[in-house]
Amino acid sequence: MGDLLGLWLTGGGQLLLAGLLLGAGLPLVFALGIRALALAEGGDAEADRSDPRPWLRPVAWLCFVLVVVGVLLGLAVIVSSGFGYELVFEAVLPTLQKGA
Repeated sequence: MGDLLGLWLTGGGQLLLAGLLLGAGLPLVFALGIRALALAEGGDAEADRSDPRPWLRPVAWLCFVLVVVGVLLGLAVIVSSGFGYELVFEAVLPTLQKGA
């Protein structure tokens, strides 16, 4: 019975972590990118009409790239499993392998 409880807690923890990273993490990174764009523009884009901070524009685009990569990886996992493959991260780049 103790092994079953430990397995249940491990699975629940992994599910919670994945939910936080993908469920709330990607929208958070997107919102940070929008905020960075507003700060980079300054002026009318900000409530206090602050000076532009152009160094934040690359930070915003980095946030958007991270969100797009996360969405594409998620789609790759879903589509590859439908074709009998699995997405593995053994090397630097993710690759597709024939599922077992």
